Amino acid sequence: MTTRRQALVGAGAALLAPALVRAAGVEPRPKPLVFAHRGASALRPEHTLAAYAKAIADGADYIEPDLVATKDGVLVARHENDITGTTDVARRPDFAARRTRKTIDGEALTGWFTEDFTLAELKTLRAVERLGAVRPESARYDGQFQIVSFDEIVDFVAAEAAARGRTIGLVPELKHSTYFAGIGLPLEDRFVAMLAAHDYTRRAPVEVQSFEVAPLRALRRRIGRPGNVRLMQLIGDPAMRPADGGAASYGAMTTPAGLRGIATYADVVAPATRGVIPLGPDGRLAAPTHLVADAHAAGLLVRVWTFRPENRFLAADFHDGAGENARNPAGSIAEIRRYLATGLDGFFTDDPALGRAAVDGA
Repeated sequence: MTTRRQALVGAGAALLAPALVRAAGVEPRPKPLVFAHRGASALRPEHTLAAYAKAIADGADYIEPDLVATKDGVLVARHENDITGTTDVARRPDFAARRTRKTIDGEALTGWFTEDFTLAELKTLRAVERLGAVRPESARYDGQFQIVSFDEIVDFVAAEAAARGRTIGLVPELKHSTYFAGIGLPLEDRFVAMLAAHDYTRRAPVEVQSFEVAPLRALRRRIGRPGNVRLMQLIGDPAMRPADGGAASYGAMTTPAGLRGIATYADVVAPATRGVIPLGPDGRLAAPTHLVADAHAAGLLVRVWTFRPENRFLAADFHDGAGENARNPAGSIAEIRRYLATGLDGFFTDDPALGRAAVDGA
């Protein structure tokens, strides 16, 4: 039986522990950050205020708006400029003639694209769930929510932060920067202007992502190193190169020398989850790579993308036998925790409530 004196001693030791660690010259490691991937995109149509609201309510530290440009130069939140699968545009006869074929970052696509619509026209569309067969809960909200601009998102997050009494970060991704520059709609100037236009983004944490290198280098030169802004280099398929024509493949960028190169212009490196712990031939997690340790040695923070709660996206270790499209919250939490043990500083998840539980030990 624990006595009152033993309980007090134990509590005192717990309170003293962080101070003792600091006295030894080692700062306690901050909790890994939970980034809401396109909002709570496992539960609401992605990149809608509903998805962001759910993510914030579920404890996300940051929400992610992927940014593309409209015909009239407004930054809006869509995962891609191709809006065929994430809006009801294909069911709109008044926009049927806008369907076209384009090559984006080397990939030929047929559909409807944000740069062919004004903001006012996009506002007449409604969001739909991209993975309707996998995420029926989200698909129930098809047709309810509009496309939102980055300007609207910043205002919304600022309002949520004020209402909840906590800071909520933004982790925008600049999508297809080279492509948009090539059609006369460069993203970076518009983005920097938006950051400067809002009191919230002048002081709240912002982490700017890109799979390309040149836009991040340009932003670093443009904005310097403000205390609230970090730059995040996303890492794609190891065999591929960034769309801006960088000489190094993503695989080369994650070598110790490549990571030191990233650290000259960025603060964070963000590989896919399997770049940190790959899958073996049986679909189960294999041994971790050295990427996290190498990145930390280069002075970089490490975030990974993306944890998803359905069996089809989990490593085989965590499947529960309920079918590939079934939600598996316990399996997702267990998988996230396996990755957190490698020393990650943060991660993207489609279901921030599960990410919060993984971090907080619930």
